[in-house]
Amino acid sequence: MAPLGEAPLPRSTTENPTPRPAGTSGLTVTGASLDDWHQVAEWAAEEGWNPGSGDVACFHPTDPTGFFIGRLGTQPVSAISIVNHSHEYAFLGYYLVHPDHRRQGLGLATWRTAFPHAGTRTIGLDAVPAQQSTYQRAGFSPAHETVRYAGRPERSGNPAGAVVPVTSAHLDAIAAYDRQCFPADRRGFLTRWLTAPGRTAYVHLHDGHLAGYGVIRPARDGWRIGPLFADTPQGAETLFDALTAHLGPDDEVVLDVPEPQQAARTLATARGLTPQSHTVRMYTGPVPPTRADRTYGVTSLELG
Repeated sequence: MAPLGEAPLPRSTTENPTPRPAGTSGLTVTGASLDDWHQVAEWAAEEGWNPGSGDVACFHPTDPTGFFIGRLGTQPVSAISIVNHSHEYAFLGYYLVHPDHRRQGLGLATWRTAFPHAGTRTIGLDAVPAQQSTYQRAGFSPAHETVRYAGRPERSGNPAGAVVPVTSAHLDAIAAYDRQCFPADRRGFLTRWLTAPGRTAYVHLHDGHLAGYGVIRPARDGWRIGPLFADTPQGAETLFDALTAHLGPDDEVVLDVPEPQQAARTLATARGLTPQSHTVRMYTGPVPPTRADRTYGVTSLELG
């Protein structure tokens, strides 16, 4: 997610070096280590993003050179990630400036340093509505809204159906299925995402073939489901019920639903979740086609 920081430059400007904003001469922007990014995740938690437990360890190896941190002296003050998923596609997130250092141009200077990392790739991001016009001036175009649903999930009372826990034997099929739902191959990321501590992952099978999969993970507050991909609404319901079956009656769940997917909204409300907030998915250029009809919950707002 990329809701904070100073206004970015138009893309045509960021592709050409320009002087830093006044007042940022002491800022040093470098690649961020995994330890650095744990600090950035703390900032995100303080902003109410509710990061999942273990997310950083899954995110950072996806493109270790795509995470940037700004410092004044030795103090971290700003951050941004521009993660290259493929030669054609990148995703921007974690655009943050520490509250004590905002309105000084530090976010803009960090953006200018990091943005060229994407090269000529199409870049996606999820922006809060208040920043939509800012990103449009930076060359991003809105595609759709993503609505965050949250609440204590209601039990359907139906049997789980043809779902089984994910094992290493499913990885090839999951990676192939995921590629139809996401604009790039992300097998390495999925290997970490599916097996990180505390996570539960299921596949849905139809006639012996993979017809969907989902992951639930603990978060700062409650649990987050993502991704939730399925061929049919019934498959998505089966996966949702299996993923939440182990939760207690007071546990809350968060699911980020792409607005075009009416069946996903129906599932969320049928299980007792209500809309809490929304972001706007935006891109700088053409995005490889995906099976949007299979997306009932996005993986994350930070890496797409």
